[in-house]
Amino acid sequence: MRNILILGGTTEASALARLLAQRGDQATLSYAGRVESPRPQPVPVRVGGFGGVEGLVDHLRAQGVTHLVDATHPFAATMSANAVAAARIAAIPHVALTRPPWAATTGDRWRHVPDLTAAMEAIDGPTMRIMLALGRMHADAFAVRPQHFYLLRFVDQPLAPPALPHHHLVVDRGPFDMDGDARLMQAHRIDLILCKNAGGTGAQAKLAAARNLGLPVLMIDRPALPDRLELHDPQAVLRWLDHGADRGV
Repeated sequence: MRNILILGGTTEASALARLLAQRGDQATLSYAGRVESPRPQPVPVRVGGFGGVEGLVDHLRAQGVTHLVDATHPFAATMSANAVAAARIAAIPHVALTRPPWAATTGDRWRHVPDLTAAMEAIDGPTMRIMLALGRMHADAFAVRPQHFYLLRFVDQPLAPPALPHHHLVVDRGPFDMDGDARLMQAHRIDLILCKNAGGTGAQAKLAAARNLGLPVLMIDRPALPDRLELHDPQAVLRWLDHGADRGV
């Protein structure tokens, strides 16, 4: 019998968990633990890290995991690299369920940077009003650019206020819509949207709103990852499980 471990934290991971539960497949959904109130899931859930590649290999073997699905955030580079290595060592099939990256379209004013450090360097200048759409993990890092006003949007209320001298925090959970994001940007007189190329539809509204308002976007590109099989649809993962996983395709 299959025993599937889903490395989760995304809407795609939850969608896959529902499909597997409906089919009666044995699956566990693993969270890194960064969201304080994750949505209820139809499969067993574990929370916390594994302890690097060695720890993940030990977990796979101890739990009798037969298939590993990496459905983490596209910027969870360390976890994704660990998943590739651990699956190879444990000799089990592995696939990534990931969102296609966003691509600029007519009317977009995007500037690309490779990482968070480059993003902070790019805004080392005159005062701006920035929608910092990076989540709570990276917000405090921008205290090195205290001249700006930052509009923040977190899934959970933080235990301590963000370490930014000028900010406004919105606590809300997507998906969001273009009109709502446009109103939010206009209400806070936003000059720039700073975000990661997360892909997917749940957070895409801010890009459409920026396009319609003629606002520039500072886009952090995705990190480089080891070669791996990538699928973009939970249904495609089911087909992989049924017809290709054990053949390595």
